[in-house]
Amino acid sequence: MGAHACAAILVALVLSACGGNRPPPGPGTSLGTPPDLRGRRVLVLPVQQVLGVSGDPDAELAFGLRDRTQDVTWVLPHEVEEILARSPAINASTRGLPVGLFLRAEVRRIGDPLFGELRRMAALVDADAVLLPVQAALAADVGEDPTIRWSVALIEVRTGRVPWFGVVEGGAFPEGDPRGLASSVDRLARTLLWYVAR
Repeated sequence: MGAHACAAILVALVLSACGGNRPPPGPGTSLGTPPDLRGRRVLVLPVQQVLGVSGDPDAELAFGLRDRTQDVTWVLPHEVEEILARSPAINASTRGLPVGLFLRAEVRRIGDPLFGELRRMAALVDADAVLLPVQAALAADVGEDPTIRWSVALIEVRTGRVPWFGVVEGGAFPEGDPRGLASSVDRLARTLLWYVAR
């Protein structure tokens, strides 16, 4: 077998190991199980990709998480953004993070540059985990009311491990109806905080 053939096989094996051209994860995807977050301090980042969603997904998510439980200290985006604004020497941003890989492959542990940015931000607010909303997107079949679909990762700050990544979808409502966003956040909060009995 020639060198070119061996190289082609090696490239194919690497691509298949990384997920290759797998379809994006769909509703109901859950890689891992959300850990019990009671007593923990969790940095909640803004939604990195918002596609066709009306309203303010970040504000709705903040409300939904705090409404669901007071047993977790949620550090919200505006809090860390205020600290970053006062710390220009810290090379980190809450927005525009390189998150596309989550939509293409199964990610069990993140590496740099994302890992470094999350560690620096988490250190500023003394958080030990990061909730990273990768995407909030409007999804609809022809002739049906749309739903809002969230793709979200939970990341352990010290190790970069991803104990849970999930794709959660709310109920179907007419486009622009605020109940659509509220429904999707409620479903996300219930999935993430599965141990809260209500």
